[in-house]
Amino acid sequence: MVVLGAIMAMLDITVVNVALEDLIVEFDTTLTTMQWVATGYTLALATVIPLSGWAADRFGAKRVYLAAVFLFMVGSALAGTAWSAGALILFRGLQGLGGGMLLPLSMTILTSAAGPGRIGRVMAVLGIAIGLGPVLGPVLGGWLVDDVSWRAIFFVNVPVGVLTLILGARVLPMDERRPTEKLDVPGLLLLSPGLAALIYGLAQVPSREGLAHPEVYLPAGCGAVLVIAFLWHAARTPRALIDLKLFGNRNFSLAAAIMALFMITFFGTMLLFPLYFQQVRAETALNAGLLVAPQGIGAMIMMPLAGRLVDRGYAARTVPLGIVVIAAAMVLLTQLTDTTPYWAIGVALFVMGFGMGMVGMPNMSIALKSLKPQDVAHASTSLTIIQQVAASVGTAMLSVILFNEIKDRQSLATPIADAYASTFVWALVFLILSLIPALLRLRGTKTPA
Repeated sequence: MVVLGAIMAMLDITVVNVALEDLIVEFDTTLTTMQWVATGYTLALATVIPLSGWAADRFGAKRVYLAAVFLFMVGSALAGTAWSAGALILFRGLQGLGGGMLLPLSMTILTSAAGPGRIGRVMAVLGIAIGLGPVLGPVLGGWLVDDVSWRAIFFVNVPVGVLTLILGARVLPMDERRPTEKLDVPGLLLLSPGLAALIYGLAQVPSREGLAHPEVYLPAGCGAVLVIAFLWHAARTPRALIDLKLFGNRNFSLAAAIMALFMITFFGTMLLFPLYFQQVRAETALNAGLLVAPQGIGAMIMMPLAGRLVDRGYAARTVPLGIVVIAAAMVLLTQLTDTTPYWAIGVALFVMGFGMGMVGMPNMSIALKSLKPQDVAHASTSLTIIQQVAASVGTAMLSVILFNEIKDRQSLATPIADAYASTFVWALVFLILSLIPALLRLRGTKTPA
C-alpha cells in the first residue's frame, strides 16, 4: 500500500514529458514556458525532501505520509483542471510538495515495519516504484495523451490517491511521535533553496547544450554554495536537518557513495535511450517508451529475488555482481549503430534491468539495516537527496557529453548514432566507478551482510 504513493511520485517525474507538445498547443505558449511543468515539479520535490526526516519524527511517519498523499492528490486534481500554463505550473508545484515526501517516508515506514530480518524483501517492493517510474512514465503518459486527454495524466492520480488514503488510514500502524523535535530553521533556509537552485541549474544543461550558459552556472553555482554552507552548519549543529554523523557508519557511507555513482549512470542512460530511439530511429515518444520497457521488466523479475538474497545475508555480494551484470550489457550498447536490431537492444536493456534489480534496493537495505531505528527517518531523507542530486548530475553530464560527441562527428556518415555509442562508453566508466565502494564494502564483510 505504501508503495502506491511512491509509484505516483516517481511516475509523475517523467509522465508529463510526452504531453509537452499538446500542452503548448492547448495553452498557445512556448516550449520554454511549458518545460516549467516538469521543472516546477522537480524543484518542489527538492525543496520539501529535506523536511521529511524532521516531519516524520515530529508528527509521526503515518500522519505525514497521509498528509503528503492528500496534498499530491489535490495538486493532481487541480492540475487536471488547469485553465492556463501558469495555473498548471503552480499546481504541478503543489503536486511536488506532496510527492517530495512520499519516497523518503515510504522508506521509513517500510523499514520500521519490516525489521532487520525482512528488510530486503520489503524494500524490493519499493525498488519497483523507484526503478519503474522513469521507465513507465513516458509509456503511460503517451497512451493517455494519445487515446484520452492530457488532463488524464493528472486525473489518474486521484482514484489511486483515494485508495492509498483509505488503505493507509486502516492498515498503517500509528508510530511514535517526538513532540519536542525542533526544526533546524537555518539548515532548512540553506538546504532547500540550495538543492532547488542546484537542480534547476543542472536541469538547464540539455536545453543550453553545455555548462557555459548563465542559466546553468549561476543557479547551479549559487545552489552549490548554499549546500556547502549547509554542510558547514550541519557539522556544528546538534540535530541538524540532515544528521552528518550517519556518514560515520561505514556501511551507510559506502552505500551513499554507491548510490551517487550508480544513479548518475541510471538516470543518465534513461535520458539516452528515448533520445536514441527518437533521433536515430525516428520513433514516436510512445514507441520509444515501449522499446525501453524491457529494462523495467528485467528489474521487476530480479528485485524480489534480490530481496531474498539480502535477507539471507548476501547483500554485500549481490551489489557488485549486479554492477558487473549491468556493465556487461552496457558494453553491447557501446556498439550501437543506426541499424542495430531492436531485439539486440531489448536483450541488453533486459539484462541491464536485471542487474539494476541487484543494486538499487539491496544497497539501500544495507544502509538502513545498519542504523538504529531512531535514525532511519533522517537516513531516508539523506539517501533521497543523494538520489535526486545524482539524477540531475547524471542527466546534465551525459547531455553535455552527447552534445559534444555529436558536434565532433558532423563529418561522419552517421554522426548521431556514433555519438550515442561513444556516450555509452562514458556511462560505462561512471558505472565502473561505483564498483570501487561496492568492492570496498565486500572486502570489509567478514560474514554475509
